[in-house]
Amino acid sequence: MIVTAWIAEGTWPACVDAVRVHAPEAADVVLLHVSGPDVPGLAHAAYAGLLGRGHPEHDPGTRLEDLGADSAARLLDSAARRLGRPCRREERSGRVEREVVAAVAGTDLLVMARDGDLARLGPRSLGPVARFVVDHAPCPVLLVWPAAAPDVATLPPPPPH
Repeated sequence: MIVTAWIAEGTWPACVDAVRVHAPEAADVVLLHVSGPDVPGLAHAAYAGLLGRGHPEHDPGTRLEDLGADSAARLLDSAARRLGRPCRREERSGRVEREVVAAVAGTDLLVMARDGDLARLGPRSLGPVARFVVDHAPCPVLLVWPAAAPDVATLPPPPPH
């Protein structure tokens, strides 16, 4: 059995804890982190457009890419320590939602956390990226709250009809 935990800033501890509780000891655990191309891409474009293309060694986008890779590695290291058992680490970059879906092809279970409105129960507890992954994942998904779930009193009222 292959269990993949999507390790994202802010929600990763809940995913790791869910793997510890729900994944069999014999499972092959993969810790997945995906970096989006947005910030380094904007920096590359701004440098090229505003400052010219003559000195690529001064391009701030390259520095941002390096910082992002270092941050992802530290996050995966922290997740592996918290997991406390053997695991594989996978780093990807690109459109986050599409990279996560592609990474879990062949996986038996994806563990991910809600990332939207965490103050109430309901569909808005999933942001657009998480919603895409839930809707398109080619495997079962274990969806966890990154903190305690809101009370059932936060359910919206029934429709008036």
